[in-house]
Amino acid sequence: MADPLLLNPHSYDPAHLDAESRRLLRATVDFFESRGKKALIDTYIDREWYADFLEFAAKEGLFATFLTPAADGDGDKRWDTARNAALSEILGFYGLGYWYVWQVTVLGLGPVWQSANAEARAHAARLLDDGHVMAFGLSERTHGADIYATDMILTPDGEGGFRATGPKYYIGNGNVAGLVSVFGRRADIEGPEGYVFFAADSRHENYHLVKNVVNAQMYVSEFRLEDYPVRQRDVLHTGPAAFDAALNTVNVGKFNLCTAAIGICEHAMYEAVTHAHRRMLYGKPVTDFLHVRRELMDAYARLVAMKLFSDRAVDYFRSAGPDDRRYLLFNPMTKMKVTTEGEKVIDLLWDVIAAKGFEADTYFEKAAKDIRGLPKLEGTVHVNLALILKFMPNYLFRPAEFAPVPTRHDAADDEFLFRQGPARGLGKIQFHDWRAAYDKYAELPNVAVFREQADGFCALLATHAPDEAQQRDLDFLLSLGQLFALIVYGQLICEQAEATGLEAEVLDEIFAILVRDFSAYATELHGKAATTEEQAAWALAHVRRPVIDQMRAAAVWERVVALCGAYEMRP
Repeated sequence: MADPLLLNPHSYDPAHLDAESRRLLRATVDFFESRGKKALIDTYIDREWYADFLEFAAKEGLFATFLTPAADGDGDKRWDTARNAALSEILGFYGLGYWYVWQVTVLGLGPVWQSANAEARAHAARLLDDGHVMAFGLSERTHGADIYATDMILTPDGEGGFRATGPKYYIGNGNVAGLVSVFGRRADIEGPEGYVFFAADSRHENYHLVKNVVNAQMYVSEFRLEDYPVRQRDVLHTGPAAFDAALNTVNVGKFNLCTAAIGICEHAMYEAVTHAHRRMLYGKPVTDFLHVRRELMDAYARLVAMKLFSDRAVDYFRSAGPDDRRYLLFNPMTKMKVTTEGEKVIDLLWDVIAAKGFEADTYFEKAAKDIRGLPKLEGTVHVNLALILKFMPNYLFRPAEFAPVPTRHDAADDEFLFRQGPARGLGKIQFHDWRAAYDKYAELPNVAVFREQADGFCALLATHAPDEAQQRDLDFLLSLGQLFALIVYGQLICEQAEATGLEAEVLDEIFAILVRDFSAYATELHGKAATTEEQAAWALAHVRRPVIDQMRAAAVWERVVALCGAYEMRP
């Protein structure tokens, strides 16, 4: 019997979605399954471009249906975060490269769908209908994550348009994109008023593709524009609105990092458990060794936690509006926390299967490499932790009243995501009381222990808050950020557990891990050079041992071992 918490292509049916979404998602699974594992692996090793996948997507209208807002399309076209998350998980399950070509298309469309330029919007919709992919031309080699700085210079041409010259780096799909949303600045206007977002075409003679900067199947381009003509109809945003469009696009598009990590880990989990349980060592299955069981159970619990948090975050994205911007905290959480948890899952599995994880004919060998790119390249951990800290005072100490956020699987267009407004005021965003989610599971031993740690963290900030020097010490603040992130993580896990009726033993096993993780980060805080004696004493006082329950562990182990042979990709 398939585990209901994990994606299994053999039984996959997203019955919670509408008929056309179900058909397209199932068709995507069937495309990969009929293609088989050998083709999946060979094209990865040979770094072969995904022409067959893109041909399938174009034929089915997959990207056009999922990525065209209702206002710009017809029929089943809409921007629906629930089904987009489901597709991201499927694509991650079969390989990061397939997810990446979709993900970068999402990002490339962000500035377009936020634009009031009707001509550019109609052009993008036609390109999607024709099966094109898009690109997001924001980052540059010299400036990296510093998007305030750009060497893409637009010089007015005297006819209402511009000539653009400059480089872009780490731009996915830059080899074939029908539309590249490019961020630059005017030569004649200083500061934010000079920012411009415009649409370019990778097929234009003044668009020069330099190279693929990574050794991979995906194409992560370096390109350069030389005297590229930017007509008025190509301009998407100007001034501070262009900068807002960049950040708001990241809010929408990089949420998908979490579901990519989940898909990768699910496929790797099936492969690892099947190998370990069938492998005999010293006359018994490898899974009879207690350390192996612990690592597999930890990997399973962490993976389920990733899914619970991410699924619940979808509801906040879909229910967002001008007066409810809580999603802006949960977005960096998915980029940072869920993706780093994915790394931990793969590491735990790798410790179990050891040399098998290096073999070329396994999915795992690809997963072990690709999982690293999500938190390091796409969702830089320290940047997102610093962002998360902006929300901490209101989240912990100043709760507000909000109507309950329901589960959002309805076939609605998430149009607010393209009118988010100015990308500022994060510290003013309010949240409902985080304690309420924990209170509903107060009887679970490890939820109770973790709640003690969380309450202790609030007491630390109230009595021994960071002084001015510590507030300028990012290394110190990042340790605080990790502790805070665990509280946010646990809240949405509890909310989703309630919504789905998750078994108590699985939830308590997840919180046994969160108790250990909190203790580890508290120990790290204790050792920081900037930590005061009072803060260090608090840290050691909040190291806790999770409550051990052999019956709970046995129940979770039964779920893990049931994954053996539950899914194996057709050769």
